[in-house]
Parts: sequence; C-alpha cells; structure tokens
Amino acid sequence: MNNNKTRSSRPDDDSGFSNERVLMLVFESINWDPHALCLTACVSRKHRAVANRILWRDLCVSRAPRMVSALVNGTQNGRGGEWHALAKLLFFCCGSAMPSQHFKLESPLPGHFAKASRFSKTSGQSFLRKRCEGDVLYVSDPCEHGVEAGNNNGDGLGVFRGVFKGFHKSRTRDWLIKRRVDLEERIRCPYCSAPVWSMTRAGLVPMSASKRLGSHHGGLEYFVCVNGHLHGICWLVPLSSDGDDITDDDNDEYRSGTLEKGNSSGEVVLIAIQ
Repeated sequence: MNNNKTRSSRPDDDSGFSNERVLMLVFESINWDPHALCLTACVSRKHRAVANRILWRDLCVSRAPRMVSALVNGTQNGRGGEWHALAKLLFFCCGSAMPSQHFKLESPLPGHFAKASRFSKTSGQSFLRKRCEGDVLYVSDPCEHGVEAGNNNGDGLGVFRGVFKGFHKSRTRDWLIKRRVDLEERIRCPYCSAPVWSMTRAGLVPMSASKRLGSHHGGLEYFVCVNGHLHGICWLVPLSSDGDDITDDDNDEYRSGTLEKGNSSGEVVLIAIQ
C-alpha cells in the first residue's frame, strides 16, 4: 500500500520539476519577456509560485546582470517577493496614484510598462546628501509624460524610480531613523506596498537631483520605502537650444531591454523592449 503511494507520487514530483524547466527554457527563448511572465504568473497558484521562486529572479539577472550582482553582493538569494518587486521596478513606470503634501496633480497618472528604462549608479549619487555619501543608489531617467500632464508653465511631467543597495545598512536609512522622520500615512511603495518616507519632508533632496532630472529645484518629490525602493515625480523644464546639457559618463547603466556587449571601455549597448 505504502509502496504504491510512493511510486504514484514520483511522476508528479518529476512532472513538477520538468514543468519548471520547460518554463525556464521557454522564457530564455523569448528573452525573458516581462509581459509574458506577468501573464504566466496569473494562470494559477502553481505558476505564481514558480514565478516567485525562480522566474522573477532569472528575469532580473538576465536583463541587468551587473546591476543585480551589485545589488545582491554577487549572490542570488532572496525571497520571491523581493525579486518580483525588483522586476516590477525595472520595467514598470508607476505613474502617480495620488497627490502628496508637496506635489499636486490635477488627476492621477496611471502606471504603465516602460518601453525603455535606463538606470545609473552615477545618477543615484545626485540624489544623496553629503551626509549619505557612500550609499549605492540606482536611479532611472525620468519617464516623460508630456505637456498635457504638466503644469500651467508648460513643463512636462517626469516619473522616475530607483533602488538602494543594502538599504537596511545605509546611511540614508540610519539618518531617517535617528531623526525619527514619520512615514507617510496615505502613500505606499508601488513596487512592494511597504510604507515610505518622503525625502522632501526629511530634507534629503539635494539640488543636484533637480539638475540631474532637468527640473527646477523644488519641482520634484520622491519617496523611499522601508525596503529601499525609490519612486518620484518632477516637472521637466523644456530644453532650449542654448541650454546646458546634462551629460553622464557612467558605465554602470542599464536599460530594461536586451543587454549587448559594448566596447572595451565597459560602455554597454542596450535595446529597449519592443
């Protein structure tokens, strides 16, 4: 009786392992398409469990290997929810669900898949006060939402996002905790649903952040959640022909598309999602 149960359970175990392997091969063949992975995770609880355990992690590692390696210190351990949040952050512009105390919008701005996203560690340094130097932060270029979503001055609206490396041991978190900065009551992280701090309220928005984004000083606001995910919005100043261009010579840059090898200097060529 027991032997029959044992023999009957083995095919199910093997089938489960085979199905996971098949899913991995399928996603490898389509370059880890995030749209297809989202649909797969919605099929059933089993598919969602496989996505949380394996697929979200492999998506992140495949699309931004150096960035992910830096964030996790060369290891790939972590809970499924952490990988899901990171994958969502890499590919999804969160928009703006509600106005905050320091930034008013006439109507909510819905989130969407970003056609292309470029993350930079050098850009992240522009978002850190001197007291927080030494922290590692990757920040995306702003996703431009056009003048129709902008203010009365004709400025467009930009939405940006980012992630800290080792946020629980960062100087930014340590400063927020020691100063007892209150968490926001109405706003949550759009990537992991955790509570957030307003960096504007905390006085941690340097002028260099506005310059990096192409915005007026005071024309932006961003939040950091207790897990180290950053999201924010800003007014984008229209570019003029005689204006100063902001350049970025950082080699640690990533687009949430297919990575290709670059030249010998370490620069990478990246292809946006089709």
